[in-house]
Amino acid sequence: MKNAEIAGILDRMADILELLNENVFRVRSYRKASRVIGDLAEDIAELAAADKVDTLPGIGASFAEKIKEYLETGRLSAYDELLKKVPEGVVQMMQVPGLGPKTAALFYKKAGVKSVEELAKAIEEGTLTGLPGIKAKKLENIQKGIRTYQAGQGRILLGLALPVAEEVAARLEKVEGVEEILPAGSLRRRRETIGDVDILVSSARGKEIIDAFVKLDMVRDVLAAGDTKGSARVEGGLQVDVRVVPPESFGAAAQYFTGSKDHNIRLRDLAVGQKLKLNEYGVFRGEERVAGRTEEEVYAALGLPLIPAELREDRGEVEAALEGKLPALIELADIRGDLQMHSTDSDGSASVEEMARACLGLGYAYMCITDHSQSLKIAHGLTPERLRKQRKEIDALNEKLAPFRILAGCEVDILSDGSLDLPDKALAALDFVIASIHTGMQQDEKQITARIVKAMQSPRVHAIAHPTGRVLGQRDPYAVNFEEMVRVARETGTALEINAYPDRLDLKDTHARAARDAGVKLLINTDAHTPSQLEMMRFGVATARRGWVRKEDVLNTLPLKELLEWLGQKR
Repeated sequence: MKNAEIAGILDRMADILELLNENVFRVRSYRKASRVIGDLAEDIAELAAADKVDTLPGIGASFAEKIKEYLETGRLSAYDELLKKVPEGVVQMMQVPGLGPKTAALFYKKAGVKSVEELAKAIEEGTLTGLPGIKAKKLENIQKGIRTYQAGQGRILLGLALPVAEEVAARLEKVEGVEEILPAGSLRRRRETIGDVDILVSSARGKEIIDAFVKLDMVRDVLAAGDTKGSARVEGGLQVDVRVVPPESFGAAAQYFTGSKDHNIRLRDLAVGQKLKLNEYGVFRGEERVAGRTEEEVYAALGLPLIPAELREDRGEVEAALEGKLPALIELADIRGDLQMHSTDSDGSASVEEMARACLGLGYAYMCITDHSQSLKIAHGLTPERLRKQRKEIDALNEKLAPFRILAGCEVDILSDGSLDLPDKALAALDFVIASIHTGMQQDEKQITARIVKAMQSPRVHAIAHPTGRVLGQRDPYAVNFEEMVRVARETGTALEINAYPDRLDLKDTHARAARDAGVKLLINTDAHTPSQLEMMRFGVATARRGWVRKEDVLNTLPLKELLEWLGQKR
């Protein structure tokens, strides 16, 4: 949690410095420090305790002191001083997708706009038209960004919320009297963004457990503390609600506080039809409790098998359960390799060998390096010559690390006309090609769809990466005709990716289900740029499970030999 907090503050400081037109190298140093801390696998607090923060790349003595100050006091004086120079609302404006520091500064200095609300009003009234570089299309995109920003307020990414919940649960598990503990709510269903974190505890000692919760050192603000329920804001501002229930009701409470509202209504309707009553305390026939200790017995009392938490959205799961047709969902243990990641050859922070050894540590049988292609200069994309050089390195590593296998691949840009960013000869020499859009995202639906279709029709392209281009809370999906993309993917035998990066989770759950139902093969990849990010695979698997995806629907559950056969078929 501290890593994410500190990275976020340093990034906001970079935004403010850029808005204030500070030295570009100073701005970049803050951006790099933010990226390094955000990507850390280790706890920054532990590194600080060992006096090792300044050994991190891009983190010198000055940043180490700032980090130490924040860890000790919960504040950063340099950040507070910067905030005095810019209204708080302007800082929030810079978080609107499509509105960078330079544009925010223009609106603030030339039009007096000092908040997101004022910005929305100014666009509606047309008072920003005519400012330098501000065209109607740009204002339209900023309006979309404001809607995205406002929709995300009060919610946090699954990738940030889940570690918080796990840490709270791990600490409470040590409290005397705790029998079982379970994060519930939308977090347990693995929704892509989370409001509050709900944690259920099975115990007969509610008061002691709530007291222990509100006294955790990660708690910043106690909102309520009763005999069986406590609420607090923890580091990072996330609200955590802890509820203690008696063991005989724990399963019923787990079901009640996990299922979506619509799912729970469906179950209550089933119960009524069987002359039963279902609530958070159990399943009752009259005054007699007939189930409640476990979720399995709660569902069984209604004539159902246990429905996986990720499916409890009233999207047909109850009907499928009644008919015995629930899918056997993919598990994290089914993944045999990761087929999209980056190294220092493009914009990653670890070598090919370091990424390979990290994959070995996860028990994978194979992986694929997919550094960016040449036109993505900001990511130091690879030319055909550099790809050939990387291939030689990969061949040598494969001899060294056998039987583990590194596939030579590339994340190839789909250019604005739908052509691929590398010549056919270079693509033919690769084991795996995953194509993606990084530029021209403002094109209309016809153009975007045509680009992706043309790429899929190439026999060199095995898969499409992050197919809708969304970045949660930062960028809406581009205007692609998803149904057409799925149709052509099936027709050409092209796989679609579920990108496990928590900011993306693209394909989203409903799209993954639509692709699966159409018979399109899926990939679950992390798009990792550091070894620690390989651990994000669990978020992609969770999204796949929400999309009713099975092991057999996912290419990187295949043994290496079968995967290579599939890759060969496309060509």
